[in-house]
Amino acid sequence: MVVRIAMVAGEASSDLLASHLIRALKRHLPDAEFFGIGGPKMQAEGFRCWWPAEKLSVHGYVDALKNYRELSGIRRSLCRRLLADPPAAFIGVDAPDFSLWLERRLKDKGIPAIHFVSPSIWAWRKGRLKGIARSISHMLCLFPFEPELYRSAGVPVSYVGHPLADVFPLSPDRIGTRELLQIPEGGPVFAFLPGSRQSEVRNLADTYIATAAILRERHPTARFLVPLATRETRLLFEEALRRHANLDLPIRILFGHAVEAMTAADVVLVASGTASLEAALLKRPMVITYKIGKWSYRLMRRMAYLPWVGLPNVLAGREVVPEVLQDAATPQALADALDGWLADKARSDEVVRIFTDMHLQLRQNTADKAAAAILPYLRGRH
Repeated sequence: MVVRIAMVAGEASSDLLASHLIRALKRHLPDAEFFGIGGPKMQAEGFRCWWPAEKLSVHGYVDALKNYRELSGIRRSLCRRLLADPPAAFIGVDAPDFSLWLERRLKDKGIPAIHFVSPSIWAWRKGRLKGIARSISHMLCLFPFEPELYRSAGVPVSYVGHPLADVFPLSPDRIGTRELLQIPEGGPVFAFLPGSRQSEVRNLADTYIATAAILRERHPTARFLVPLATRETRLLFEEALRRHANLDLPIRILFGHAVEAMTAADVVLVASGTASLEAALLKRPMVITYKIGKWSYRLMRRMAYLPWVGLPNVLAGREVVPEVLQDAATPQALADALDGWLADKARSDEVVRIFTDMHLQLRQNTADKAAAAILPYLRGRH
């Protein structure tokens, strides 16, 4: 019989992660069928997309509430469809607010429910752990400190490492990348990453541009690279540039190419999220920033029990890169934090060493490890 596997992936990073997993599973089960909610990279591996991943891409509590009716309708429809024609297993790739509800109902009906990428229970209150334990058959964790949290709750768990650590080289070619991007010698190069969502770019674009203006005054030969993931985010940033046209800044917008921009940069300014981990794996000094709606931020601060939001700091267990967040994220404060890296070479060298150790710890051949943990469920040995 053909093995049928349902999946849900809700963002670009989840789409990439899921596509690698599909490829790894197909090496063991070449005739397997994959279907559900996913993106273009999954579809390139033969995934049948019932709803596009972008439907699930919401930002913050307010955005989630605005889209609740549509999302809950999709989730109920998917649940009915899977219960009517049960797959061999369900794999939720990130998107915990969407997938855990679904996973619990599938698990209750005897369908193995595997969740790939632990929700950030280490960043928020651990009361959520009991609900997760009831919902899933197995958790696949990307970070080495996560499995013990699940073991203590009796949840089957595997540490599989982070896929980006498998893909990124230990020693990025900064000189070659600058040549590729045709960046002239002389003067510092800054990479500014305002995020992949439209709401993130709206919140940060003007602040980033004002920060660049301050840095340009201090470093007349400075250059700024701004990679943007979509046409919509690029248009939003271009609108912000037009609002500040009098500044005449050497800002170069790149369509994609975030990895190249960070590799080429001396220092990175990055919205908190997966891009901060990418910057760490590329061994780049960085400043992490974030701005969201004030009510979402207040709620997040009340729920949080870790003092950091950036993955590099969470993984290090201490602040190795500055976090300048919300109201504190003024252009002056961000410029000062970025300048701090340029002024202290010893500090920059030390963070490269820290990030190299981090890279080695996360490099685990993730897709194959994840596939190995999932295969017993597909073969009925769970």
